[in-house]
Amino acid sequence: MTLANSRALTGASPEAKRAGARIAARRWLALVAPVALLTAWFLATDVLRIFSPNQLPSPGQTLRTALEMIASGDLFRHIGASLGRVVLGFTVGAAIALVAGALVGLSRSVEAVVDPTLQALRNIPSLAWVPFLLLWLGIDEAPKITLIAIGAFFPVYLNLVSGIRQADRKLVEVGYVFGFRSFELVRRIVLPSASPYLLAGLRIGFGQAWLFLVAAELIASTRGLGFMLIDGQNSARPDIMLVSIITLALLGKLSDSALRVIERRALSWADVFQGR
Repeated sequence: MTLANSRALTGASPEAKRAGARIAARRWLALVAPVALLTAWFLATDVLRIFSPNQLPSPGQTLRTALEMIASGDLFRHIGASLGRVVLGFTVGAAIALVAGALVGLSRSVEAVVDPTLQALRNIPSLAWVPFLLLWLGIDEAPKITLIAIGAFFPVYLNLVSGIRQADRKLVEVGYVFGFRSFELVRRIVLPSASPYLLAGLRIGFGQAWLFLVAAELIASTRGLGFMLIDGQNSARPDIMLVSIITLALLGKLSDSALRVIERRALSWADVFQGR
């Protein structure tokens, strides 16, 4: 009987069992911080009463408000509006960033013309764009999508340029020796080298899109999680504000986890250090 057959009969190997135990332990460790935060919140509001309900509602009150909004369908309407804006804004911003980043990363001349201006624009705060976007694009969806696209653009652009510039010069020279043309050189050498940076940029860009969402929904919105947050403030309902913030955090985490899975699968070929 071979070793493989023996292992098949007895189940997973000891190495596989230890790896599975480490993965399970890390999943449990990921719950430590949320549970600690929830416990501190409960102690501060329900037990020690450090904060009044008007300042910080208890976890129970916040949960009841969330359930009421789920039952009425209001929460899903706000989530749907915000999710649509984030996905569309991120898609537009990331698409433009891919083109700009590729051109700047591959050409020093384009970089000299474009990059200094983009670096200056990158430092403009999100709220500073709002008055001009209202002036230029009106109060419909266009300024909201544009603002989210601006937020998603810069992380993708910067990471792609960095990734292209981190391509191994020796590999590029080998490509020239083998007679690769420009397109083939980019496809077979430059893009694989840049892909880890690009995927990291996409994850950060999607996170930035969520961060810019609240500023975008300050622009004459009647739906969305940002509108819900402002509406809670105007109506002195901190429980609604907390439901909005927690929902934003959960949606941001879910979208980042989805992109992380894509990143791992896309980079499964890379033999890199994964941590201990």
